[in-house]
Amino acid sequence: MIIDSEFDKRGLIPEIPEDCQFDYSAPVVKEKELRLDGLLTPLEDDDNLPLVFLEAQMQKDTEFYSRYFGGIFIYIHQYKVKRNWRGLLILNDRNQDLGSEIPYQYLLNNQVQRLFLSDLLTAENLSPNLALLKLIVTPENKVVSEANKILESAENKEDFNLRLDLVEAILVNKFPQLTIEQIQKMINLREADITQTRFYQQVVQITEINMVIRLLNRRCGTLSDELQTKVRSLSIPQLESLGEALLDFQNISDLQNWLINHN
Repeated sequence: MIIDSEFDKRGLIPEIPEDCQFDYSAPVVKEKELRLDGLLTPLEDDDNLPLVFLEAQMQKDTEFYSRYFGGIFIYIHQYKVKRNWRGLLILNDRNQDLGSEIPYQYLLNNQVQRLFLSDLLTAENLSPNLALLKLIVTPENKVVSEANKILESAENKEDFNLRLDLVEAILVNKFPQLTIEQIQKMINLREADITQTRFYQQVVQITEINMVIRLLNRRCGTLSDELQTKVRSLSIPQLESLGEALLDFQNISDLQNWLINHN
């Protein structure tokens, strides 16, 4: 066999010394049943979109990496996968002992994204999904305030209820010694006030604006687009104040003066 001179100089595998010797064998690899935690398959018929092998591991497990990658490649072999794949691991912290990373270092650096929940503790302005994951590792003395922040950022009632269920599920696992009733009482989840959510505040503001404009139209005549825009820019407290003041308005000038004084 003729080997190119450049390969001959540096070796077929550059990081192996030229004088390194090996023993050759052909071992039989026995497959055992490995269950994957989660497989995300793109719904779009696009082979450029990868499969995503998802797994969460919160405890020490010295066989985790070997089992995880073993399961991936058995799946690829068994189902004759022809598309690319990526990995997503949700882990507790960077010091977690999950077995040797050395045999899998290239894959961990290039094809697998590892999310360490402990890193989220110092992060700000997290997305709702990351905020929920952060709740898993949030200290017990801060978990109530963090849970309330998640609920208060809901955009609508459906979103609020979904987050409420997820928060409860996380806290049930975080406080296994407590019943669901005790957890609900501890954080007052079932009585969480949806009126404090951004969605509710927006609905209230729109309703208040429309009511005030209708009353102004009756009291002062039809408002111009410019005046309507100014009224719509008012905060809820300003709208409430205007709602009381307009009862004494006689004409458009009264509204214009009020807007100047309360700008």
